[in-house]
Amino acid sequence: MERLLADSGGVLALEPAWVARDFLPPGRRLGLPGDDYDRGERGAICERWLASTTPADNRVGVPDEGLSAVVTDDGAPLLLAEAVRAAPQLVLGTDYARTHPQGLGRLAKIFDYAARLPFHIHPPEHYAALVGRRPKDEAYHFLDGADLGAHPETFLGVHPTVATGLREEALLPYLVDWDSDLVLRTSSAYLQVPGDGFWVPSGVLHGPGTALTLELQEDSDVLAMFQALNAGRIISKELLFKDVRPEDRRRDGERFPLGFVDWERNGAPDLYRLSHLSPRPVGAPVPWGRREWVFHGSPKFSGQRITVEPGQVAELVEPGVYSVFAWAGEGVWAGHRLRGRRPGEDELVVVHDTAVRGVTVRNEGPTPFVAYLFSGPDLHPEVVG
Repeated sequence: MERLLADSGGVLALEPAWVARDFLPPGRRLGLPGDDYDRGERGAICERWLASTTPADNRVGVPDEGLSAVVTDDGAPLLLAEAVRAAPQLVLGTDYARTHPQGLGRLAKIFDYAARLPFHIHPPEHYAALVGRRPKDEAYHFLDGADLGAHPETFLGVHPTVATGLREEALLPYLVDWDSDLVLRTSSAYLQVPGDGFWVPSGVLHGPGTALTLELQEDSDVLAMFQALNAGRIISKELLFKDVRPEDRRRDGERFPLGFVDWERNGAPDLYRLSHLSPRPVGAPVPWGRREWVFHGSPKFSGQRITVEPGQVAELVEPGVYSVFAWAGEGVWAGHRLRGRRPGEDELVVVHDTAVRGVTVRNEGPTPFVAYLFSGPDLHPEVVG
């Protein structure tokens, strides 16, 4: 790691980490050749995980699925997760590594589905801990310049009358019968607008739509499906109990996952206002383009959209380690060339010492260079709230 970071100027280039899912068809907008999406019994490539140290948790898995690999000069295999474990001070910084032993502590991904994701929930901290997992607060940003798909709307929460009335009894019949998508009648859907997004903490029911979505979340893969029928097929009911202990399932059956629901938040009359994310400027205007918060409001993670206009140069200083994903155009980030929409040429990690010293970002192409910058827990307290 010392040699690699010395040779690279404190920047790790990453290979794409593809993740297959078997419960929905792929949207095929991730830049792979057509046949490469299909993975047999595993389903199809529907997600790409970015700067990931989190393994995917699938019914049919493969070794290291979801884990990002570092590009090395000699081609020797090195996972980013191994690099963080082996040299946390070099990647995270000494102080941050001491106070954040979980490592990067966040997971960025793109999800790309041809059908709306089923209505589901991520168990809050207490319930996730029962199965030895972390909770999964998450946020979405809908990417510009991509087809929105057939259903560009996201279901969020439940109607206020459900949250103040029957609560569990309103949803329980759909979980017991497990034969329809009628659980969606308890919720409302909101349009997915490119450039905007939603904030979805653990305990909130949601069914994301088909817009190509950049997601930033806690580094976990816990969930409980609440919708049986989706995209013309019945989903395995085992996904309702995916992160439920066997003894809890035997005792309470379908009632137990209903305990994950934060009824006050789900039924809030102003749920859209609480959930909606729109870009915010990062500080004062800059002469080279735009710098905006697109993931904000949580101490658990944050994210920026950096736009550098043609011929312009940006100087960026950050308080700690971050990762970069190039979306459009071409640029040189801390001496490393990035190209949007080119998997294998679009992803970096900038380690702590390099981040706090500052880096230069140049747009040497004819169109705006657009990239996303992801930070982990507690690095940007100014965007909380």
